[in-house]
Parts: sequence; structure tokens; C-alpha cells
Amino acid sequence: MQHTSNATARIIEHFQMVCAVPRPSGSEQRIRARLVQWAAEHQLQSRTDQVGNLVIEVPASDGCRSDTTVVLQGHMDMVCEKLPDSRHNFETDPIATVIHGEWLAADGTTLGADNGIAIALALAVAQEQHKPHPALELLFTVEEETGLSGAARLDGSLLRGSVLINLDSEDEAVITVGCAGGTRMVLTLPLRRTAVPAGLCAYRVTVSGLSGGHSGTDIGLGRANANVVLTRLLLQLDKAHSVRLASLSGGHADNAIARHATADIVMAAREFSACSKSLAQLQHDIRCEYQRQDPDLSIECVQLDSLPREVFPPAATSRVLQLLNALPHGVAVMSPSAAGLVQTSSNLAAVATNQHGVEIVCSLRGSVASELDALAAKHASLAALAGAQVRTDAVYPGWEPDFESELLARARAAGRACFQSEPRVEVVHAGLECGVIGARYPQMQMISIGPTIINPHSPHERLHLRSLERTWEFLTAILATYCSDCANS
Repeated sequence: MQHTSNATARIIEHFQMVCAVPRPSGSEQRIRARLVQWAAEHQLQSRTDQVGNLVIEVPASDGCRSDTTVVLQGHMDMVCEKLPDSRHNFETDPIATVIHGEWLAADGTTLGADNGIAIALALAVAQEQHKPHPALELLFTVEEETGLSGAARLDGSLLRGSVLINLDSEDEAVITVGCAGGTRMVLTLPLRRTAVPAGLCAYRVTVSGLSGGHSGTDIGLGRANANVVLTRLLLQLDKAHSVRLASLSGGHADNAIARHATADIVMAAREFSACSKSLAQLQHDIRCEYQRQDPDLSIECVQLDSLPREVFPPAATSRVLQLLNALPHGVAVMSPSAAGLVQTSSNLAAVATNQHGVEIVCSLRGSVASELDALAAKHASLAALAGAQVRTDAVYPGWEPDFESELLARARAAGRACFQSEPRVEVVHAGLECGVIGARYPQMQMISIGPTIINPHSPHERLHLRSLERTWEFLTAILATYCSDCANS
């Protein structure tokens, strides 16, 4: 592999082992079994709890006499997103990786560096013979991407360490010390279908080509959400004509900004033709709005060859569209104390019709609990006005920063030496497992670091290889500070 050190090459070898095993959220049993096998092959003890979280014990390196046990933590699952023309099956197929210069990517799918690279880094440390480290516990959790539920159900007796380094951050030379909390809201709107009246035509409206991205760290970039764009288009058609909705589908993951959405509708051909000019103008306006953030945004309206068997009548269709249009999406509140930091947000993550109505998934994040509660209440009020039922789940706490911790002081000193500059210390608008784990282990000192990953939660996800190398040096330097007696041996 060009332009990589031996250490980076070894980390990538571990990462390729992880990529070879399918690991969508809720199906981590295969990757867990592979890691248990790896531990046995290297004469390391492992243990799991009832929900499938895994710990691998690693003894201190020779000569290291530290009393501290450090937990290196990441999650086993990945977000499963792919390009529309990809035939990849995340339940059965390995992730095919490709190198573009200094970047590692996947072939038409999410790469899963979020958070497979944490596993690879931790395994590389476990095998490292030349860099000192204290006793380690490698903690790999399940179902992080679907609400941090693995960490939320972590057995309180699984860990013995008092220091935790989470490896799920995505910017090198940055030390994360806090994060937002969040909640997932599912709105179910019951509706009845009816037969399609005679003399109508069917049309398909599709929004595609969007950048998407992480619904936390990327929500402030102003990227288009396919569900939002499609709703605007359908409302334009519904404004003066009787639109009947046959199907609506957009978004796949709670924590990803929707990149693709499509709707099949039924209406009179003359009515569709009558609003074609205003619809074309709206398409132009939307493309202009997002020309910088989403230059490849595509909007397509085509007539279908056949009619669906049933549709939602005009009044029901209007209820769906009005509810979608009213639901908040994007930044709700910016932080008044940290420039550029989103404090509270909502992602209109997914929408899908079924035989009984429509289901809408919204992912809410916030660093201020009262603001997050208020945003959730607004969603609940809009649902009530539309006659929708609400289910709230996947609630997870934020992570309060501790700027005075000994671990942070060690990391800052190690960062200055590794990066030749002061590392940035920040709080992020994303969900990290540190907040959930901290609730189980309130005395645990924690930070989060990681290599540079761009466009996580999308098929354009990429890992910067040079930053991986520097993050490796940073991580091992932090660990070495716990072995000062042997650091110069």
C-alpha cells in the first residue's frame, strides 16, 4: 500500500478483517464471533454481556508497572447506506474497499470506518510490541447506530478500567470531551386506502443525488434532505389539484440525512399538465438553493405505464403532506457560547407508507435537556393535530465535559508532541457512547479521538490514511504516559 507506514498497513489489515464480516446494527453476532476468535488466536481473554457487548483483556506491555487499566472503546455495527445502483447486500456481502490517493473508501456503499477503524486501532495496540501501554480492556459495543442501545444496556460489571478512550471521533488532532443527547420519535398516521378512480394517470416523483451525511455533525452544513425536498414538490402539485398518494419512501437511517426519496401519485393528466410550469419553476428554485451544498441534486417526474391498485384519497394525502411540511428539520438552536456549534436539531430521517398509513421517523439531538424536551413536545403537538400516534425510543443522555480531568491533561500534552501544535478540545453535536457509559460508570475519565473521516453515514464516506497514521501515534503516546517508568527503556 503506497504512502503508508508499517503501523498503518497493520491497522488497515485489521480493518479489512472487520470489513469482511457483515455487521449491520442488530446483526453483530458474526463480527463478535470473529473478534472472540481473534482474541483466542492471540491468547487473550474475552467476555460478553447479555446484550452482546464484548470486552477483550490485554495485559500491560513488558515493563509497564502502571496500576491504571485503560478502556479502548468503539462499536461493532455500521450504518448501511448505498448508491441507488449498488447491488450490495449488507446482510451477506463484505465491504469492498478502494484507495483514492490518501483516502480509503468503499465501492458504492458506506465504508464502515465509523466505527470499524476503532476496532482496527484497538487490535493493533493489542499486538504492538514496541510501544508501552498499561493493561487494556478493548470494549466493542452493539447497536450504537440505532440509538446507542448496546451501551445503554452495558453490564455494569463488565469493565474494571477507570479511564476510557473512545475511538469514534472523526477529526484528527481533536479531543472530544462532550456531546449532545438525543431521542428518536416515530410518528404513525393511520389512513385508509381506496380504489383508483377511472381516467387518472400515475406519476413518479424522485429526488436523488444528494450528499446526505451525518445527521448530527453535518446538520449545520445546510445540506438538502430528500424528504423535505420531495414534500415541497408534492405540495406544489397538491396546492390546486386532487393528488392521490400511492406510495412514499425516503431515507433509511435515523442518523443519516436522507439522500433519496420517491413518491408515486395519481392525478388527472390535464391537472398535472396545468401545474407543470409552476412545478418546473420550483425545481429550478430548489436546485439554486442547494447549488453549493448539493450540486448533484436531481429531481425527476415521469409518467408510469400502469396504475396502482389503491391510493390514499385526496384528503388523506393532504394530511400526510401537511404533517411532513410542518415537522421541523435542521438546526433549531445554535450554541450561544461556542461559535459554530449546533445546540439543538432535528432530522426528518425517514418516511414510508404502508397498507395502513404512513410512518415518519425523526431523530432529535440537543445539548440542553430543556430545549430537547421542547423540540420533542413540538413534534408531539404536530402529530396530535394531524391525528398521528407518537412513540419515543432510543433516548440517550448527553456527555457533560470535564475540562479538568487528568486524562485530558495527558492527551493535550501527548497531542502537542505528536501534532506540533495544541490539539483542539471540543464538544460535538453528535451522539457518543461516552455519555451513556458515563452514566453506568460515573467515576470514569473519558475522551474521544479518531482519524479524519468525511461523509460518514453516506456512500461517500472516506478515511484519510495519513490522519490514521498520526492518530495511531497520538493514541499510543497517550497510553505511554501511563507507563512513565518504562517509557525510556
